[in-house]
Amino acid sequence: MKISISKSILENILIHTQPFLEKKDTSMITSHIYMNVNDSTLILKSTDNEIGISIKTNQINSFENGSITANGKKFLDIVRILKDEEIDLEVKNETLYISQNSSNFKLPSFNYDEFPQFPDYKEQTPISIDSQILIASLKKITPAIDTNNPKFELNGALMDIKENSINFASTDTRRLAVVNIETTNNKELSIIIPKKAIVEIQKLFFDDIEIYYDETNLIINSKQYTFFTKLINGKFPEYTRIIPKEIKANILLPKVAMIDAIKQITTISTNVKLIFLEDAITFESLSDDNIEAKTQINCATNFTEEFQIAINSKYLLDFINNIDSNEFLIGLNEGNLPFILSDGNFKTVIMPIVA
Repeated sequence: MKISISKSILENILIHTQPFLEKKDTSMITSHIYMNVNDSTLILKSTDNEIGISIKTNQINSFENGSITANGKKFLDIVRILKDEEIDLEVKNETLYISQNSSNFKLPSFNYDEFPQFPDYKEQTPISIDSQILIASLKKITPAIDTNNPKFELNGALMDIKENSINFASTDTRRLAVVNIETTNNKELSIIIPKKAIVEIQKLFFDDIEIYYDETNLIINSKQYTFFTKLINGKFPEYTRIIPKEIKANILLPKVAMIDAIKQITTISTNVKLIFLEDAITFESLSDDNIEAKTQINCATNFTEEFQIAINSKYLLDFINNIDSNEFLIGLNEGNLPFILSDGNFKTVIMPIVA
């Protein structure tokens, strides 16, 4: 293998491969990236066996076909310190030589034939969804995905595919986030996508995509990238049962005024008490100390009697920061029962703080 490639292109590709590398054990081939040059196309692959990325580019100069692996982190470290000019890559005696002007480096390799195979998606069933809608939906539910929960299924998000819709859902047991997308599908199924994969998908895909799945993997393909992740094996909670079927009071809230009020209170306490009056909402800090914060916004609630609810402000801000509208709905029942935040097809059900 022998190619010449601009530093900016190579560096950008190597940056994208880093989250997919095995970081702790450099003796494993998954700490390496795989490179292949064939018919003027360079392909780089990176995987830790749970998640993987393949990136291709035709923006290479003089080339000879071939393959090699090299430590992904050290490869990027070398490229970063070089000048913004062409870099030469060449394989000799199963070693990768990296050179630019008078600077020369070499990296040992593993047997590239032992690099993990990526799942084949050519015969798999496609999922019909626009890339922009996919990214927007995942962004909205990401904050509610749990981390390091012993129930593995909660460390990911559900993609619940129905005949005429797709629901995205996530929960950390204190809140549930759901986005509903209307679309036509040939098959109904539910898959759980790991949080790490969801974070990476949001970084990679902005153009037209094809989405495929099999029993163990989700695969996303675009013009430049092919991404896969192993799915979480488990049963996601019956999320539709968590959403209250009846609401006693629906109140339209102003987005900007809510953010400003909450941020004032959170200088003292993350937990906030909301007091709904007929024409205003009062915000009070909930703190064990003698420090107190209090503010109020004007808002028609139509409550004839004072209504109180205590919340974790982070949950409220996570919802508000992921909506485009200037107003949103809050659906209330009793102060000790779950309430709903709604904006179009995006809902978040939150458990209040009960003293």
